[in-house]
Amino acid sequence: MGQYYAAADIGASGGRVLLGRIESGILRLEEAHRFTNGFSQRGKYICWDIDHIFGEIITGLKKCGEMEKRPYSVGIDTWGVDYALVDCNGSRLGNCVAYRDGRTAGLDDVLSQNITAAELYKITGIAYQPFNTVYQLMAVKRDNPEILADAAAMLLMPEYLCYLLTGVKKHEYTIASTTGMVNALTRDWDPHVIRAAGLPDRIFGELSPPGTASGRFTATIKERVGYDCLDVLPCAHDTASAVLAAPAGDDALYLSSGTWSLLGAETKEPFLNEQSRLGGWTNEGGYGGTYRFLKNIMGLWMLQRVRAELGDKFSYKELADMAAEKSGVIIDVNDNRFLSPDNMINEIQASCRENGQPPPESPGAIARCIYDSLASAYAVSAGQIEKITGKIYSKIAVVGGGCQDSFLSSLTAKSTGKIVTAGPVEATAIGNILAQMISAGEISDVTEARALVRESFSVETINH
Repeated sequence: MGQYYAAADIGASGGRVLLGRIESGILRLEEAHRFTNGFSQRGKYICWDIDHIFGEIITGLKKCGEMEKRPYSVGIDTWGVDYALVDCNGSRLGNCVAYRDGRTAGLDDVLSQNITAAELYKITGIAYQPFNTVYQLMAVKRDNPEILADAAAMLLMPEYLCYLLTGVKKHEYTIASTTGMVNALTRDWDPHVIRAAGLPDRIFGELSPPGTASGRFTATIKERVGYDCLDVLPCAHDTASAVLAAPAGDDALYLSSGTWSLLGAETKEPFLNEQSRLGGWTNEGGYGGTYRFLKNIMGLWMLQRVRAELGDKFSYKELADMAAEKSGVIIDVNDNRFLSPDNMINEIQASCRENGQPPPESPGAIARCIYDSLASAYAVSAGQIEKITGKIYSKIAVVGGGCQDSFLSSLTAKSTGKIVTAGPVEATAIGNILAQMISAGEISDVTEARALVRESFSVETINH
């Protein structure tokens, strides 16, 4: 049997520490720890409680030791774009502001005075989102210039968490590609973009490919968890890890379904033309020098917020069952009005009224509106990607927590006219572990990794 590997997989609504190892040719997963996550208002800004997140990672790693299943290595992945700034002594400067904070409004217009949107896209291949890291750092320069002046390094969320474990500052390519400051062709920070944004070069360190060893636990961390361990950078962006674990062939699109829906294809070259820019398509880094040509779609965040606003009276399955009995109206789920509204239900109803549609009133009708709108967005995006790439895809491989929603999978198959495969659920953590296994030499490459996934995890097939 193989050695254990630990994946700290941190999402916007929750995190987990999972152990994985190969037993008789099968990848076995075991949960060591799971916890909730979220952001909250701290003064002027919406922030992550990074100290809470790190404490939960430590708890998970400590539990691995208590289970007498000490991992050979650990990897951390999170969502993209958010970061911590640290000074020359390694101390964090300020809070970790969340991407849903509205501080970046209008900063794309400021940046466009130095570099046009078309030029920016041609360099980075990253679609405009108001929360892209480049705009977040520009907001710091405008609102808290003293913090930026004291900063020695900008560490994206998984990089900062790794730094807390090892004391080593390492930068990983796939997570860096989400910032809007990495050149899509050179796969390195682009100095022209950084200068145009008025940011200091010193905070951007050398980028490492996934699979790079970061370091070993500091003496303090060894004492806290009870053992030493190697930290390995996986695909530190959660979607990149999920795509690595997607058991899809060349004829399949992938849909990483969770708080966000990310629909795309794995490609060998980026698409940097005006058609892809105007369509909102992004080119993020993938494992082994590939690109994830994808679109960000609002995702199950909308349903999460609706459920909370209904007082958590209904389970997600109950909402899906009620939705199945309703007919829905279609809204534009990619409208930024749904990014962080004061009240999601009110925002959905207002959008319907503004577009001459009857607003949904019951919980089932509201849920059905979200479901139908997501499925419609998937269908439109699938058609766009085929037009841009010139390739027809017969399947959509759905991975992540959203693959458990059979109602959404059936609507996706119907709306797109494609075969939908659902699973594995823990694709992100699996991809994290696979990158560590390749780094350790336990498996040889991506082909063997995906074959291992197909052999190890059940996948449901939904025909249209």
